[in-house]
Amino acid sequence: MIGTTIEWYDFQIYGLSAAVVFNKTFFPDVNSVNGTIASFGVFALGFLARPLGGLIFGHFGDRVGRRNVLLVTLILMGVSTFLVGVIPSYSSIGIAAPLLLILLRLLGGIGLGGEWGGAVLLSVEHAPERKRGLYGSLPQVGSPAGFLLATLVFTIVSATTGDGFDTWGWRIPFLLSGVLVVVGLVIRATIPETPVFEQQRALAPARRRTPLVVLLREHRRTVLLSIGSFAVTSGGYYVYSTYMVAYGTNDLHIARTTMLTGGIVFSAFGIAGSLLSGLVSDRVGRRPVFLLMSGFTVVYALPMFLLVQTEKPLVIWVALALGGLANGSLYGLMGSLSAEIFHPSVRYTGASIGQQVSAGLVGGTTPLLVTALVADTGHFWPAPAWLAALALVSLVSVLCLPETFRTSLVPEPEHAPV
Repeated sequence: MIGTTIEWYDFQIYGLSAAVVFNKTFFPDVNSVNGTIASFGVFALGFLARPLGGLIFGHFGDRVGRRNVLLVTLILMGVSTFLVGVIPSYSSIGIAAPLLLILLRLLGGIGLGGEWGGAVLLSVEHAPERKRGLYGSLPQVGSPAGFLLATLVFTIVSATTGDGFDTWGWRIPFLLSGVLVVVGLVIRATIPETPVFEQQRALAPARRRTPLVVLLREHRRTVLLSIGSFAVTSGGYYVYSTYMVAYGTNDLHIARTTMLTGGIVFSAFGIAGSLLSGLVSDRVGRRPVFLLMSGFTVVYALPMFLLVQTEKPLVIWVALALGGLANGSLYGLMGSLSAEIFHPSVRYTGASIGQQVSAGLVGGTTPLLVTALVADTGHFWPAPAWLAALALVSLVSVLCLPETFRTSLVPEPEHAPV
C-alpha cells in the first residue's frame, strides 16, 4: 500500500501540474486552452506507455516472481519523477524542455505499468482466502492516497509560494518524490515472495512458456473483459480528479484552492470506498458490489457536474465526495477480481494487461479528449456523458465475468487452465 501510494503520488503530481502550470511552463507559445490540451497530451503519453510496462514487468513477474520486479518499478518511477522537477522551462532551453518532459513521462508510465499488477498480487497472494477482497483493496488505496498526498503537497506549496508557484514552486512536489522512493524501497526490500507463486513454481517447474502468448491464445475473452471492467476506474477517475480541477479553475473560474480541496475530499472518500467495497465483497461477492456502484456512476455523472456548477465550495466538495466513494469502491474491487480471474502462471501479465491497456486507451486520453470536446462544443455535457459511458462499459464487462470470491488462487495442476 505504501509503495503504490508513493508511485501514484509521483504519477498524480504531473496530472495536477498539467491542469494548472505546465501549459505556461512548457507550452507558452499557444493560448491557454491549447496549452492545457498539449499538457494533457503529454499526460496521455504516460498512459500509452503503461501497457508496455505491464508486458515487460508482467513477463518477469510471472517467470521469476513478484517481489524483485516491484523494486525495479519503484526506482524507475521515482527517478523519472524526480528529474521532472529539474527540467528547465521552455523559456530557458526552448523545444528541449517539452521533449525532456515527454521522455521522462514515458519512463514513468513504463514503471507504473509494471507496478500495479505486482502490488496487487503481492497482497492478494499473501491474503487469507476469506479476506482477499480486503487485502486486495489495500494496494488500491494507493491510488486515492497518492492523489490525496499529491494534492495536499500541491495545495500547501501553492499557498506558501504565492506568485512564485508558477515559476519554481511547482518543482517542490516532484523533488520530494526522491525522499519517498527511499522509504518505499526500504519497506519493499523486507517483503518475502508470495506463497502462491512459490507453490505454483513447485507444482509446475517446467512450465516456462511466454505468459503473453498463453494469454492471447487461450484467455482472450477474459483479457478483453478485464480491459473493459477497468474502463470506469481508468478513465472515469480522471474525469473526477484531473479534468475537474482544470474545468473548475479554467472554465468556471473557481478558486484553485477550492478545487484542490475538492480533490482532497474526493481522495479521502475514495480511500474509504476502496476499503469498504473490499470488505463487503468478501461477504457477498465481487459482482454485486461492482454492479451497484457502476450503475450509480451512470446515473450520477450529470448531477455531479450540475452540483459543481453551483460554484459553492461546500456543494462542490459534497459532489466530489460522492464521486470519490463510488469510484473508490469500484477501484478497490479490481485488486482481488483481477487476481482471481487469471491462473497464477499468467496472473501478473493478465492482470497488468487488463489494467494498463484500459489505462492506455481511456485513462490518459480522458482529460485530453474531454477538454477538447468541451472546447469544441462550447458545453460541458461531453464530460458527464463520457463518464457515464465508461461506467456502462465496465458494468457490462463485469456482468460477463464469473463470480470469483470463493475460487482458489492455486487450482489443482490437472484441472488448472494453462
